[in-house]
Amino acid sequence: MEELKKTGWLKGITSLWHTHLSQTQFIAYGFFAVILIGALLLTLPFASRDGQNVGFLSALFTATSATCVTGLVVVDTWSQWTLFGQIVIISLIQIGGLGFITIGVGLSIVLRRKIGLKERGLLQESVNTLQIGGVVRLARKILIGTALFEGTGAVLLAIRFVPQYGLLKGIYYGIFHSISAFCNAGFDLMGFQGQYCSFVNYYDDWLVNLVIMSLIVIGGIGFIVWDDVSRNRLHVRKYMLHTKIVLLTTGVLIFGGAFLFYLMEKNGVLKDMTAGGRILSSLFASVTARTAGFNTVDVAAMTDGSKFLTILLMFIGGSPGSTAGGIKTTTIVVMLLCLVSNIRRENGLNAFGRRIEDDTIKQASAIMMTNLVLVLGVSLTIMAVQPELIMSDVLFEAFSAMGTVGMTTGITRSLEPLSRVLIILLMYSGRIGTLSFALAFTQQKRISPVKLPVGRITIG
Repeated sequence: MEELKKTGWLKGITSLWHTHLSQTQFIAYGFFAVILIGALLLTLPFASRDGQNVGFLSALFTATSATCVTGLVVVDTWSQWTLFGQIVIISLIQIGGLGFITIGVGLSIVLRRKIGLKERGLLQESVNTLQIGGVVRLARKILIGTALFEGTGAVLLAIRFVPQYGLLKGIYYGIFHSISAFCNAGFDLMGFQGQYCSFVNYYDDWLVNLVIMSLIVIGGIGFIVWDDVSRNRLHVRKYMLHTKIVLLTTGVLIFGGAFLFYLMEKNGVLKDMTAGGRILSSLFASVTARTAGFNTVDVAAMTDGSKFLTILLMFIGGSPGSTAGGIKTTTIVVMLLCLVSNIRRENGLNAFGRRIEDDTIKQASAIMMTNLVLVLGVSLTIMAVQPELIMSDVLFEAFSAMGTVGMTTGITRSLEPLSRVLIILLMYSGRIGTLSFALAFTQQKRISPVKLPVGRITIG
């Protein structure tokens, strides 16, 4: 504790870690510690409305879902948790969305503590920025931007909620749902209208839908994009390649996904809605599937085509260095460019007049395959443990957990202990990144001075 007093919060914590842990391992173990603390707090009797211990596994599941900004729940948030429990959950969401390293740097900035090179390296790894230079300035911008966006969202949502629920409850609901939406968490307090109903009763409310969707998109495009856009404003030509790819892909996925959802559900869950309700519900379904977890339609009642579309959107997720999960927009773009390049027999991958590095291609391939292997492996195991579950529902649940989305067809509460543990692992690996999850259990990279002879194999 004396060391913490002398060096400041962040520097004191990192000084306990020396060189035997890599940055990836430190962040992975840090998230695990936050989850464990949250789970222990949620097991306290006064965290539950009935005054009873909810059980460690249920508390661990909820804490993991909140910290990993997922939204899958085994108990209804409003019905189960007291105000204390809800505050624990929203605190975990905020820490998980921004990252505990970013929050630690923010405290150091407020306390005017010096931030060393090791702390800057951790911050770079945490927010997934391209370079270490300017990373503290970026952290400051992240914290200010988060406060601004969440504050604005809370005020706009309170405009709707205060007349409906009263002053204090309306303000609280505005704050809770603004943080949950911006962090792409998907936790809601609408259980008093019906357990696990989310925003179904607001499917045609333009204010609530537009505010929630805007917060999800802003939180999901990534902090790197924030920084680039804030510096270059509307001068698109000056944007980094990363920013151009993220913005273009985000737009295509949102409107393309909404159009396909409308086509598949116009005679389904959208059938009895007004024209405005159909438009809003289609857009909301497309946006929320990219790792937010809210819903304005009954997910279980959707057609198989819509569920498959949602799985694809959940698998892609948001963008790097954001509050979102999934393999990320840049990963899917790199893989598609690689496909096109091979078909055209081109040399290298090019986009917007720039060439993409070979290491980036390898990393994208590794991320995509790691996600697929994990989610399919967990799905097979759950179906082996609980053969009564429908395959499409299990796949939906697993992809939702891996993409830290939180949408479900309703089987979350039916999962047995082993299945819940597997979903917890998927949520955890999905939040810290599947490669980071794998690297957390390995030693640091070793480069061999000798290369083996080349051997040829046939592909395809």
